[in-house]
Amino acid sequence: MRRLGPILLIAAAATLPAAASAKPLRGAMNGAMSQAGGYSGAYVVNLTDGRVAYSLRAGRPRILASNTKLFTTSAALARFGAEGTLGTEVLGAGELTDEGVWRGDLYLRGGGDPTFGSRRFARRTYGGGATVGQLADALEAAGILRVTGRVYGDESRFDSLRGGPDSGYAVSSYVGPLSALAYNRGLASEVGFSFQSNPPRFAAARLDAALARRDIPVRGGPRAGRAPDAARVLASVDSPPMESIVRLTNKPSDNFFAEMLVKDLAMQRYGRGTTIRGARLAAAFARRLGGRARLVDGSGLSRGDRASPYRVVRLLRAIQRREEYDAFYRSLSIAGRDGTLRDRMRRGPARGRCRGKTGTLWNVSALSGYCRARSGDVYAFSFLMNGVYPYGARKLQDRMVQAIAARRG
Repeated sequence: MRRLGPILLIAAAATLPAAASAKPLRGAMNGAMSQAGGYSGAYVVNLTDGRVAYSLRAGRPRILASNTKLFTTSAALARFGAEGTLGTEVLGAGELTDEGVWRGDLYLRGGGDPTFGSRRFARRTYGGGATVGQLADALEAAGILRVTGRVYGDESRFDSLRGGPDSGYAVSSYVGPLSALAYNRGLASEVGFSFQSNPPRFAAARLDAALARRDIPVRGGPRAGRAPDAARVLASVDSPPMESIVRLTNKPSDNFFAEMLVKDLAMQRYGRGTTIRGARLAAAFARRLGGRARLVDGSGLSRGDRASPYRVVRLLRAIQRREEYDAFYRSLSIAGRDGTLRDRMRRGPARGRCRGKTGTLWNVSALSGYCRARSGDVYAFSFLMNGVYPYGARKLQDRMVQAIAARRG
């Protein structure tokens, strides 16, 4: 990897005086930014009165890391709506006899739902989600008692690339295998860490097993395959609403969800999901709002995802005026309380007052979001730090957010 500059050992951040948040904002910001170094930028706007509260090297694009998810999730909310869902279907090519025999094949076709899987896994991991058991129940309710063909897993709504650009589009250990028919995040077992080698066939086998548990035998073994055009929908199940999916993406900074969402953007627009097209759609949405960025994936794992602090705040400011703002705002981690900010800013004025999206890569650390200051004014901020030691950079960012939250006028 090409280094952007010398890594700054900013452990001295921990020695900033505890009263930093009481200083005038500019002084507190300058003190922290001087330690962050010349490869870092910051931008803060008072959204209540529209004034720029702080700016330093704010126009230079920086590596975003997981701040990329701000672009991905805001675009997903805009395209699908807060209540929009992603569907998984079972289609049939054949006919149902009066005796309940389905003469033909079944096709489990994925619609890019990152929550799809088993009931136990979805409940434990996400608090709920679409399940293969629900589809099996629906097929049983439709009167199917036996299948003469086989179950196929159809992932044709996405391309077949399993990863993003950071892994050469192969499976990444930081993401898992991407598929329009992802089952339990692509994990080979509910309690393991190995990945499925063939996600559509794996999911087809899970539906086959779910039908067997309902005493619905399927003659042929499960395979991967695309549903024919003449196949008709026999059963379907919807994901949780997009508001929930975006929250599950941003609060824990979930790379798998983000990469699925960026493909979902392209699937909804073009009929087939690809990372490249989805990233372009997310960038185009942000550009229309003034948040110009270069995006190549949905999660920020690639160092090619870049934007300036100024443009990130432009995006945050524009989203505040949109109908999906409440869903977007609730998806961000709360300082000192949950998500990736649970263990940061657990004391001081920022706790509970500020929400943000973190980002970390080798020598990169980012934090952008919103703060309601003690004055009642609302601020949007973006701190993009490159060429830094991430742990020390987080200390600096926390001091800067505390200074914003402490504002009384």
